[in-house]
Amino acid sequence: MQRTLVKDALQASGPMDSILLQGWVRTRRDAKAFSFIELNDGSCLKGLQIIVDATLPDYAHVAQASTGASVAVQGRLVASQGGGQKWEVVAAQFTVLGEADATYPLQKKGHTLEFLREIAHLRPRSNLFGAVFRVRSRLAYAVHQFFQERGFCYVHTPIVTASDAEGAGDMFRVTTLDLANPPKTEQGEIDHSKDFFGKKTFLTVSGQLEAEIFATALSNVYTFGPTFRAENSHTSRHASEFWMIEPEVAFCDLAGDMDLAESFVKYLIRDAQQHCAADLEFFAKFVDKELAARLNFVLERPFQRCSYTEAVEILARSGKTWEHPVAWGDNLQSEHERYLTEEHFKCPVTVYNYPRAIKAFYMRVTDGCAPDRQTVGAMDLLVPGIGEIIGGSQREERLEHLRAGMALHHLEEKNYWWYLDLRRYGTVPHSGFGLGFERMLMFVTGVANIRDVIPFARTPGTAEF
Repeated sequence: MQRTLVKDALQASGPMDSILLQGWVRTRRDAKAFSFIELNDGSCLKGLQIIVDATLPDYAHVAQASTGASVAVQGRLVASQGGGQKWEVVAAQFTVLGEADATYPLQKKGHTLEFLREIAHLRPRSNLFGAVFRVRSRLAYAVHQFFQERGFCYVHTPIVTASDAEGAGDMFRVTTLDLANPPKTEQGEIDHSKDFFGKKTFLTVSGQLEAEIFATALSNVYTFGPTFRAENSHTSRHASEFWMIEPEVAFCDLAGDMDLAESFVKYLIRDAQQHCAADLEFFAKFVDKELAARLNFVLERPFQRCSYTEAVEILARSGKTWEHPVAWGDNLQSEHERYLTEEHFKCPVTVYNYPRAIKAFYMRVTDGCAPDRQTVGAMDLLVPGIGEIIGGSQREERLEHLRAGMALHHLEEKNYWWYLDLRRYGTVPHSGFGLGFERMLMFVTGVANIRDVIPFARTPGTAEF
């Protein structure tokens, strides 16, 4: 007999004479004449009640069906006699497939998030993390749906790279050299020409530069894959390995880039509301009671737009004492971003035209700006509760301006010869952005720590599982 998922059984239009369910025991309650078992298979938040009559030949197996055990049940789907559920299953056959002994850590009680991170191999079976990873799966699908519906081409950019898209230097090295006895040059330095790729290579921090190659050929492209940062950061918003969505659009300016970012965020929220309603209801009840109102608020209003210069002036006039005082030319910190979204504008805000010196070399210099306040066409989309969720820019399409930007950031042109070629051969205005997938999940679910929206978190000192 073909297996039926719990979510499909719960949505059945009528009773069924024969049904096969397979899953894990959440709870078991024994009475004299029968046992009640709540069965969940991960397909949805709710479980399905199984009634096993004591007269059943298989009833002896019920004693082995403790919390966490895997079981197979064949029986009849009937209208439930209890409240709060439409259907239940009266077992005709009951089999324990895999026992779980008394050491099984997910018992029917509250568990801290810190404890659950220590058992990342079991935490997807909990209500919270089952819901988180169902939403993650659905939103990953929605990412592709959004771009495919708009004629974008999906591009796989390399994980191993020799270029640093950010110019930051916080990258993980990739090498096959014997670290205890590496080959040396005549000058006594490590000879990277003897390494696997014949040069220094790293795990990528972004697929943007490679996406620009394809945007100048296919017009509208996007990447969606893992990226890496070797930053020794221990905040709730940073991870060493995370997933990024990076569209790149030819013939697009900064205003068009901001429009695309706003449409994208709203699309993902709507999709989650439509397809993950039960899980979002769970988050709103147990994780963040303001979640539903905040998501609706974001959908119902246009995002505010504010230049970096205006943002600094707003922060200066706020009368607040900042942990990190802000002045023109400084990076905005999380406390500044949250003030703009949560207290001043009270909605998502796109801050644009940042100082050239604090942004990447590839961002387009703003036309007509003063020499002492030179800005670039960068934009950051900030959302309440999280801060920055998207960072993007109009790219510098003018060869000489790009070369000047590389010199400003002390980058060697020979390492980016191919990137410069894009400006020599049919250059076009183009723009793009990066959305951190985990931060989007934090916003949609209300879960406050990035470690809890990625299956196996990679943070400084942590590479378990």
